[in-house]
Amino acid sequence: MGMSYRRYLSGDRIYGCSTCKTHLATIHSMMSRAFNGQHGRAYLFDGVVNVIEGEPSDRPMTTGNHTVRDIYCVKCGTTLGWKYDKAYEPTQRYKEGKYILERNLLVDVQ
Repeated sequence: MGMSYRRYLSGDRIYGCSTCKTHLATIHSMMSRAFNGQHGRAYLFDGVVNVIEGEPSDRPMTTGNHTVRDIYCVKCGTTLGWKYDKAYEPTQRYKEGKYILERNLLVDVQ
């Protein structure tokens, strides 16, 4: 297995892993702040970097059933949130392919 490289982001506001400060996403890829995770407030992002995706699983959530994958920091392995693979409710399909990052597991980095 080869060496893995982490991507570094640039911009006005960069969110990173609270454990190791690895860059994850920018404010420009944030779609919504109106989400809740397992540890409180959470943000919906269009794209994130430096994460490993787990296996898909079906979960009942407040907005209906979804197929999701937990996402982990590529450097330290901290669970950061999840990725939506499939939404079974037609009104929730906009989430497919998007990521949830939990606010309590993020820090602002520069």
